[in-house]
Amino acid sequence: MKFEGTERYVATDDLRMAVNAAVALQRPLLIKGEPGTGKTMLAEEVAAGLGMPLIQWHIKSTTKAQQGLYEYDAVSRLRDSQLGDEKVHDIANYIKKGKLWEAFTAEEQVVLLIDEIDKADIEFPNDLLVELDRMEFFVYETGETVKAKHRPVIIITSNNEKELPDAFLRRCFFHFINFPDKETMREIIAVHYPDISKSLVAEAMEVFFDLREIPGLKKKPSTSELIDWLKLLMADEIPDEILKERDPSKAIPPLYGALMKNEQDVHLLERLAFMHRREMR
Repeated sequence: MKFEGTERYVATDDLRMAVNAAVALQRPLLIKGEPGTGKTMLAEEVAAGLGMPLIQWHIKSTTKAQQGLYEYDAVSRLRDSQLGDEKVHDIANYIKKGKLWEAFTAEEQVVLLIDEIDKADIEFPNDLLVELDRMEFFVYETGETVKAKHRPVIIITSNNEKELPDAFLRRCFFHFINFPDKETMREIIAVHYPDISKSLVAEAMEVFFDLREIPGLKKKPSTSELIDWLKLLMADEIPDEILKERDPSKAIPPLYGALMKNEQDVHLLERLAFMHRREMR
């Protein structure tokens, strides 16, 4: 059982090796990289490539580790007891299964995505150490132990918003997705738009990579933003010449809203264009 990539996802040799190493070691695969480099999509494609169902747990700043196991709704049980509802006698009616419970009790091996783990508080990863190690957890309200029928393939993503605990990192296989070089980027674009004009791709990529090299950008445009920008360029039938005849005194590319996502970076480009116009006088 090896991941070789899919038709929809361009996986480098290093990335394929990392996925297969994590599967062989039966350890969570921790994926880091710039936002927009396909970390979440990787889990979807690993599931497709290995022929497994995908269970996704998207982490928020308010998410607690316990929610991945289960939640006990004591308020509903109290209300039902006041109303004389018969189901109040079975506490299992008030247990809501979490994503880890779903993954552990699935009838076949699944891929479990724990997405953007760095959004949660610092204790969140440590609170899952025992469960991810032993592949089981105890439900105090019912007295049962939930054990994994099949060890899931666990993929954990992080945008590096905060450091993860060492004890958690020791239990993971780590891979950093480097930003694609131009050749890999062409392959990614071809997957999304197989019939796109090669000249449009060439000129758009020049603009895109030039933007990324501008010092002082608060947020560099990402792969997913390049894909969106190309879609707009094709939809609006922007001629290749507009991109080819780049004028440094007009630094902002057409439909820049797909690439630039904050006003500071737009103002930076405007200042660069203004300074170039002054130099040309």
